[in-house]
Amino acid sequence: MVVVLYAIERPFMRKTFEAIDRHVDVESAFVPVRADARGCSDRIVEIEVRDPDAVDENVRAIDPGVVVYNHRFGIERFTFYEEYPLVHVRHGASIGRGEIEVTTATILEHVAAALAPGERWARAYRAVAPPDVRIAVVGIPEADELVDAPPPRERRILYAPTNYKVGRGAYANTARSVVECFADTEYELLFRPHPTDRREGPGLAVTRACRDRIAEIPNVVFDTATTPTESMRRSDVLVSDYSGSIAEWLHTGRPLVQLTDIDAPDRDVPEIGVTADAIDFALVDELYRNGEPDAAKRRRASWLDRLGIPMDGRAGERAAREVCRCVA
Repeated sequence: MVVVLYAIERPFMRKTFEAIDRHVDVESAFVPVRADARGCSDRIVEIEVRDPDAVDENVRAIDPGVVVYNHRFGIERFTFYEEYPLVHVRHGASIGRGEIEVTTATILEHVAAALAPGERWARAYRAVAPPDVRIAVVGIPEADELVDAPPPRERRILYAPTNYKVGRGAYANTARSVVECFADTEYELLFRPHPTDRREGPGLAVTRACRDRIAEIPNVVFDTATTPTESMRRSDVLVSDYSGSIAEWLHTGRPLVQLTDIDAPDRDVPEIGVTADAIDFALVDELYRNGEPDAAKRRRASWLDRLGIPMDGRAGERAAREVCRCVA
């Protein structure tokens, strides 16, 4: 019998579940709830289903002890949570994109437990969740491997922006300039667009154009890894904006550059690292050589205190424990 069932929407979302599942000591499996999630994990057993869109029917046929879900759109399509306890664990922990508000407005009334990345999220959850919903701060399971990882010091920069649609211009306005900034320099650039911008939407055209250009540049690599953890372990500086990758990157303690050229009039990039409207090679080179300036270090420390994310490498362990507590 499957006790813990993970419901996976997109292949890249597997990273959260895999980080939790290594600490689960009961039978577990995952069910794809979109066709493109089929076969996405080689670490968790997959329950093969004829129609991934038939989520309610599939969950009832599997009859698990608890369902774990890490998205929040489309929950109104389902009713399985009326019969089975549902645990919500965030996919990543975006800080500046309104993700907390979306989560609190869409899914909390349907869950048995909500696993928050940090105290900032937990406070927002507690303010609106029904009294019978358990709120637990667990951390970010997929970032556990980044804790205490030694910096590679190999002149490698990771560019990992948020997706075009949600980022409202962050990717479209910066991608080409980032590629050209590092072209033919002494640095290696890992160019890592959001998975959404590799397959669909307005960001796909930007990705294709950049990938064609990257093919001409020996020191720029189009990063094809499904999940970003290994790319982060191998990089010394992150260039991003307000992507959820920032919260994971904070576990490394390494320098962060945030590009602020976004088109969303109602959003600002939260200043956690060093901010700039456009990429600047001299800025990145200085950060690589000497680290963040004192003002940026103080800002980072303030944000870490505000976010309240436990960064001890045990988030997956805590999340697994909370999931198993909800088994019916």
